Amino acid sequence: MTDRGRAALRQSAERLEVGPSSLHWEGDRLVIDIDELSTPHAQRLAGRITLTPSGISPVEVPLTADGAHVWRPVAPVADIEVDLNRPGWRWSGHGYLDSNFGTRALEADFSYWTWGRFPTPDGAAAFYDAVRRDGSELSVALRFGADGSAEAVEPPPKASFRRPGWMVRRETRCDAGHRPRQVKAMLDAPFYNRCIVETVIDGHRTAGVHESLDLDRFRGPWLMPMLAVRVPRRAGWRWPD
Repeated sequence: MTDRGRAALRQSAERLEVGPSSLHWEGDRLVIDIDELSTPHAQRLAGRITLTPSGISPVEVPLTADGAHVWRPVAPVADIEVDLNRPGWRWSGHGYLDSNFGTRALEADFSYWTWGRFPTPDGAAAFYDAVRRDGSELSVALRFGADGSAEAVEPPPKASFRRPGWMVRRETRCDAGHRPRQVKAMLDAPFYNRCIVETVIDGHRTAGVHESLDLDRFRGPWLMPMLAVRVPRRAGWRWPD
């Protein structure tokens, strides 16, 4: 997408705007309007995504002891409608909404993490595993009901699966005796990979969104200049009168 300065931000209880793009609630639906330039060739990406949660989760998960980083699984189970100006990018199906926020840079406190959210017969399961800079490890396993209710559960064992083109290490949770596998590529970068992974949880075969993040690579001096070139940036912004 496009990086923008503080002048392009407007926020209220019901609406968030960043330049020409915005998110706002219409009743129980979250409407996301997109009008951006995307990489790698400054192509226009425009359209609307509508997310209808089946329930809102009250859960906030601190990722460090001091709460400097927090994961918020807002709508772990939802219906989604996508209508964007690209061939094949108009569809509806199963979705979710979550966010990460914090007061320090991720690379300051973490060296590596993986995250995955997988549909289950009665809702969804999510796994968050991370290695912190101090050597401690984070392991979070949550089960969500369709109404947004959540409970902590014992996670299945970790299982690695094939590395992508940029060779970022990938692992997720899977029942013993099974092996996860990528079934759809989404994004492959030198420090980050996102894909659809098929795994088995409590005997149920499921496919969900998975990400791996290598923050040792991210903070490497050779990568920052690449990101600066790769991401479109617009310093100025004027709101219409």
